[in-house]
Parts: sequence; C-alpha cells; structure tokens
Amino acid sequence: MAQRAAGDVRLALVPGEPAGVGPELCVRLAQQPRDYDLIAFADPRTLRAAADALALPLTLVPAGQAARNAGELAIKEIANTVLPAFGTPDRRNAGAVIGALREAAASCLRGDFDGLVTGPVHKAAINEGGIAYTGTTELLATQAGCEVVMMLANDVVRVALATTHLPLREVADAITPEVIERTLRITHAALRSDFGLADPVIAVLGLNPHAGEAGHLGGEEISVIEPVLAALRGEGMQITGPLPADTAFLPARLRSFDAVVAMYHDQGLPVLKYSGFERAVNLTLGLPYPRVAVDHGTALDLAGKGLADPSSLFAATETCVRIASLRRHHR
Repeated sequence: MAQRAAGDVRLALVPGEPAGVGPELCVRLAQQPRDYDLIAFADPRTLRAAADALALPLTLVPAGQAARNAGELAIKEIANTVLPAFGTPDRRNAGAVIGALREAAASCLRGDFDGLVTGPVHKAAINEGGIAYTGTTELLATQAGCEVVMMLANDVVRVALATTHLPLREVADAITPEVIERTLRITHAALRSDFGLADPVIAVLGLNPHAGEAGHLGGEEISVIEPVLAALRGEGMQITGPLPADTAFLPARLRSFDAVVAMYHDQGLPVLKYSGFERAVNLTLGLPYPRVAVDHGTALDLAGKGLADPSSLFAATETCVRIASLRRHHR
C-alpha cells in the first residue's frame, strides 16, 4: 500500500442489517462534506433504496475514487442475496452482513484503512441464517486474534465492561482476577493511546450492592477485585474502587474519573444511555485499529420512514476519525 499523508484518514463503513436503519443513517452521513475518506462495504442497491426512501441525493463511486463532497459515497460492493423490505430482515442476507464486517476488518488489519465504523446488526437474522454470532465485538476480536474490552462513551462518561453479553446468573463466576486485570490494562492503554490521557484515572465498580458492604453482601470485592486493584496501583496506575455502583455515577464523582469499569452490561450502560443516548458510541478497545459503532439497534419499526436519528453514527464517525488521527500522529 502506498504511503499516505498524516492527515489522510481513511475509514471503512459497514451499514449493518440491510432491513434496518443502518443504510439510511449512512445515506445521511454521506450528505456531510468530509475532510477524510469514507468507504462503505455494502450493497449499492440497499443504499440507493434508502436514499430514495429519504428523498436524498446519493452518488456512489468505486472505492479508490475521491468522494468527499456532500451526497457522495465511495463503495466496496458486498452484494446481499436479496433486497429486503424495510423492517423485515431476511436470513438469506446473513452471509453478506458478516462478510462485510469481516472484509472491512481485514482491510483495517492490512493497514488499508485507519479505522472501522459499524452500524447495527440483527443478531437473530444472522443466527437464523446459519452463522453462529454473539456480537461484532467478539467477532472482531477473534478475527484479530487479540483480547478486547467493550467501552460505551458519550460526552458525559466512558464505561468499560469487565463482562459483556452474559446472563446475570453467570456474571459472578466470570469475574476473576484475570478478567479484572485484563480489562483494566486494556482500558488504561486505550485511554492513553486513543484519548490522549497521559495518566488516566479509572473508577472500578464493585460487583455487589454497596460494593459488598465489607463482605456482608458478597465477598468478590475483597477476594477478587481489591487485590488486583492494589497490584495495579503498585505499578503506578490511578485506580479508585471498588465503588458502590449506585453512587459512583453522581456528577460530582464522575468529574474525578476518566472512565468507569463496570462489572456487567446493565450495571453501567443504563446510566450512560440515560445521560446522553443520542451521542453515545460503542468502542472496541484493544484492536490493532480503532473500531467505533453506533450505540443502538436496528430500529426495524423506523426503517425507511426517515425518522431514525443519525446522531450516534455521526458521533461514531467523528470519534473514529479523532482516534485514527491521534494514532497516526503518534506513529
């Protein structure tokens, strides 16, 4: 690959489920003039159908051609098996949805792109199409062969997760010293490399109510979490906790932290989404490239109606450009 100038950020864009709101959000994103390159890994028919439904202009050009003006979008064609109706996922398109994610990610791993932005997928349609799928975070981690951490972020708070998509009854067994250490090391490194924080401060939540109440409401804080935090503090990391989850997100406390590590999905994410769902994004920390996704689902009931809010995709793209630029600057 030819060397590119430091300011020439190049992003891969995957719309996600073709019957959901992802394609039309990409069409809305394409209406914005850009100072970076954006290449969609998608079916052109799906994007044109979304543009027609929104009555918005869309000029698709082959990947490799300049497309930075409003209404233009470069595309690497990944053909769907069928053109679905808005709001009705078709399992026959599962291969194309996963194929677009894999090909875009492979291009990032090769260094052809500086980052990956992804729209929402429909897990049931993918699994019904015969592809075992638990989430894009897990898929990208397996493909890259590395350990990752899921972080959700908006303008108010950054929340990293020690465990992700687990039934609640399995969470306690999944909280091990190894998991806590890995989560904190990856989060700490990402706050430095991707957010430019030289000495980040991380708050760690307890697993149990009141962070275990000195062992009276559960012992994981004492036996599992606290020893790891003490060891990492000994290495110089600034870590606070384990903290009770019901008070850690108070605005006065949040101002003291650069990120919060939650033990499980619904411990931290409801607070984040309440504090600013529209601008929230989903980051996969630990990958060799930045990956930022929207923080919402396929919204099948809104698809094709022009009602879907593009704010999260706009924020995801802005975040990915910022992280990619920071990484390239440091390289």
